[in-house]
Amino acid sequence: MTRGSEVRARAREVVVAGARGITLAVTGLAGSITLFVLAVVSIVLVPLGIGIITTPWVLTGVRAFANARRIVAAEWCGVRIPAAYRPVPEGATPWSRCFLMLRDPATWRDLGWLLVDMTAGFVTAVLPAALVFYPVEGFALALGLWRVFTDGSYVGWWYGFVPVSGQGSALLAGALAAVLLVAAFYLSPLLLRFHFRLTRSVLAPGEGELAERVRVLTETRRDAVDTSAAELRRIERDLHDGAQARLVAMGMDLGTVEALIEKDPAKARELLAQARKSSADALTELRDLVRGIHPPVLAERGLGDAVRALALRLPLATEVEVELDGRADAPVESAAYFAVSEVLTNAVKHSGADRVWVDLHHADGMLRVAVTDNGRGGARIGAGSGLPGVERRLGTFDGVLAVSSPAGGPTMVTMEIPCALS
Repeated sequence: MTRGSEVRARAREVVVAGARGITLAVTGLAGSITLFVLAVVSIVLVPLGIGIITTPWVLTGVRAFANARRIVAAEWCGVRIPAAYRPVPEGATPWSRCFLMLRDPATWRDLGWLLVDMTAGFVTAVLPAALVFYPVEGFALALGLWRVFTDGSYVGWWYGFVPVSGQGSALLAGALAAVLLVAAFYLSPLLLRFHFRLTRSVLAPGEGELAERVRVLTETRRDAVDTSAAELRRIERDLHDGAQARLVAMGMDLGTVEALIEKDPAKARELLAQARKSSADALTELRDLVRGIHPPVLAERGLGDAVRALALRLPLATEVEVELDGRADAPVESAAYFAVSEVLTNAVKHSGADRVWVDLHHADGMLRVAVTDNGRGGARIGAGSGLPGVERRLGTFDGVLAVSSPAGGPTMVTMEIPCALS
């Protein structure tokens, strides 16, 4: 890479860091203040009974907000922020949900982070943007904008610490802007990374991380065992009620054909046709069953082509974008495939969407899948949507699930699984 191309690439990185910084500052400040106030009010109302109902909802929103920041931290700066929330039973009463979440240390880390995010976090997000975009004002003043604020006889504007009262001081403002621009070239990406490191220092588990990690692994192992047992029961039930029943009926038909082939050839031919149809139906059911266990296209062609094949069977217009330089381990591919399948099924059944986008890529040691639809929104984990099952499936591989689904849409479900490609 030539020196010029390196400078251009760095300049693009600096501008992107500035744009991301201002986005974080605006959304972070609004979201942190809103969620912190709602959380405090809801917790205060717990003794009155109202908070028992509202607190789980508010804290779920806080967790979603924190998980969204975890995702952008990993995608934008490669800063991994582990999540260690204690699981809440799906059928738990509002009372149990409320106090289980309040007893979770991660809940209080989230609330502490909201305070940090609206103060120090806001400053560390604004700085990269200020270094990138504030020099524009200084250059504009140097080029003559100062005349809008003064006729040269008094100080009409301050640029930083420079009082602008005429062309000379405007040129000093331009010089300060040039210094800030040089500083932005070297510091803006570092400051953005510092913002996420500050976030990690508050959100990540502390001294009890190892114990928490053991607990999470125990939970995910139990979930994996339960899921496997449920899957085996489903396969057994499908075989018993489907293909096995058809094969038994076909055997009985063939036995009757043997008895009728000489006495009533017409009836025998009718039963043979029925047996042939039963065999075709049984074969179709066996193929569907195998596809539900491990789709052949996934084993033969990999995750990208398997997701494309899955999209072709949807009744919605679906766009799939895949950027994978290799293949993940078979268990990871299987988990990602069935997670995408469940999310797409939710989109078809519940979203009211007419278009879906699937983005699948691998970067920084993470397999990332984003499924977006243009439906009505309102999706959330634990609303009978099957997303808790997806979360448990990903949790077996230390994966995370985040849902962004404001009322009115769109809905974006993001999944991440740490893995390497071969």
